Amino acid sequence: MAQKRVKMDRESFSCSICLDLLRDPATVPCGHSYCMDCIQTHWDVEEPELIYSCPQCRHLFIPRPVLVKSTMLANLVEELKKTGLQAAPADHCYAGPEDVACDYCSSRKRKAFKSCLVCLTSYCEKHLQPHYNVVPLKKHKLVEPSKDLQENLCSRHDEVMKLFCRTDQQSICYLCSLDEHKGHDTVSAAAERNEREKELEESRLNIQQKIQDREKDVKRLQQQVETFNGSADKAVEHSEKTFTELIRVIQIKSSDLKDQLVSIQEFEVGRVKAIQEMLEEEIILLKRKEAELRTLSNTEDHNHFLMDFPSLPPLSDYTHSSSINMHALNYFEDLPAAVSQARDKLQDALKQTWTDLSLIETEVDVLLPQPELKTRADFLRYACQLTLDPNTASRHMLLSEGNRKATTTGPNVSYPSHPDRFTSYYQALSKERLTGRCYWEVEWSGDGLYVAVAYKNISRANRESKFGYNDISWSLDSEAHSNVFWYNKVETPAPGPYSYRMGVYLDHSAGVLSFYSISETNTMTLLYRVQTTFTEPLYVGLGLYLFEDTVEFTRLK
Repeated sequence: MAQKRVKMDRESFSCSICLDLLRDPATVPCGHSYCMDCIQTHWDVEEPELIYSCPQCRHLFIPRPVLVKSTMLANLVEELKKTGLQAAPADHCYAGPEDVACDYCSSRKRKAFKSCLVCLTSYCEKHLQPHYNVVPLKKHKLVEPSKDLQENLCSRHDEVMKLFCRTDQQSICYLCSLDEHKGHDTVSAAAERNEREKELEESRLNIQQKIQDREKDVKRLQQQVETFNGSADKAVEHSEKTFTELIRVIQIKSSDLKDQLVSIQEFEVGRVKAIQEMLEEEIILLKRKEAELRTLSNTEDHNHFLMDFPSLPPLSDYTHSSSINMHALNYFEDLPAAVSQARDKLQDALKQTWTDLSLIETEVDVLLPQPELKTRADFLRYACQLTLDPNTASRHMLLSEGNRKATTTGPNVSYPSHPDRFTSYYQALSKERLTGRCYWEVEWSGDGLYVAVAYKNISRANRESKFGYNDISWSLDSEAHSNVFWYNKVETPAPGPYSYRMGVYLDHSAGVLSFYSISETNTMTLLYRVQTTFTEPLYVGLGLYLFEDTVEFTRLK
């Protein structure tokens, strides 16, 4: 009895919101008491529409009551604490707003422990015991607590839906199978689930296989990244070393040239100064001789003149100005030109190296899955500007617009002889080679056009030189309002709209080549797609049928 009284005391002085002993108790007008913070928070959060109620009896208060601390209750709670009675912890066995409640609990409902698919009822551990002890109930199907048990009832007959109609793909009850689903392919829900579980297992295994495949792809790509990084690091290290050596060689050559120039300068300047000093001494002697002669000339005594004249020393051989070598001046004039020529040669060599590097860059392509291109804007991201190579154009193809346009003519065009020129068909190859992802468009007029890609070594004469008539070119022909794809002399229809504007997309590394018809509204329609392996760089090929036909690479932005 004492224990019961203690329990009663605890419940009497506990807040029904937090289930703990009252803290700063406040009593609402209906007489129920709560922690001051609990009831205030409850009204702030749960009932924000200016209509307030008691959480226990649901009595309404308008306006919101002004609460004050209940001193008497606070003193009683403090007395309970002093006597050693601590607040009972919140009982987590009772169901909260988010929990499934026991349908059999009559007072405060506890959390459901299991739900029965036969009874369509949820039970706490206490009320679930008969399902473990009573033989007929042991056969019932128990599952984790569920709030959706009523969905197992037929809305028409209020019976449990234990069957599945495969004809209508829905769960039904026994009465449904005798009524509107009579004659349908019906099985038990358990049998249908077994079949679906087999499909589910297949799907799961398929997903697991895809996960394994993707993990292998990720590992392979990671290895490729590591290989790529290692190769790039080695290339950077080698290039830095090479350029460092090149700079050192240039610095040494510059220093050697400087030393050589200083040496030549000192030698030539010394030689010139020596000649200059010699000439200055000769000038002094000549001036002295000239003074003696002038003095003798001014003598009035004829006998004295005649006596002194023979005694004058003869003129010695003096340095002649023509003997002075001026080749050093010419040497220094030619030197800047020689250095400039060496600089130009080095720049040309580096320029060629950079061209080769750019070609290598276009060939580097990490094998990541590429997103599907759906709109013309997607394709234009890979737009490339192309021109025709005059050395490959047939003599009946006149190139214009910066070699972007070709027109077939009757008279021969005066092209120079070249081994790359097509002689049997009105064809030409692009000057640019393609190795990465590229997109281009052509516009044409006349009787027919064939646009293709080909390897550089395609034949230039005979029937095998026509695009699509060999195994190193792929061609789509538009003629007589129909489209046909050609490869290795095999013709394949390419159904689709006939258009005087065509787009071509190439993904060299992926081996994808697609031809599209483009309408006036820029709508793209796939005509034909090739999936193969390209082993060499490709060149765009354009061909025309009759005279005055034209084709032009479209300028893409």
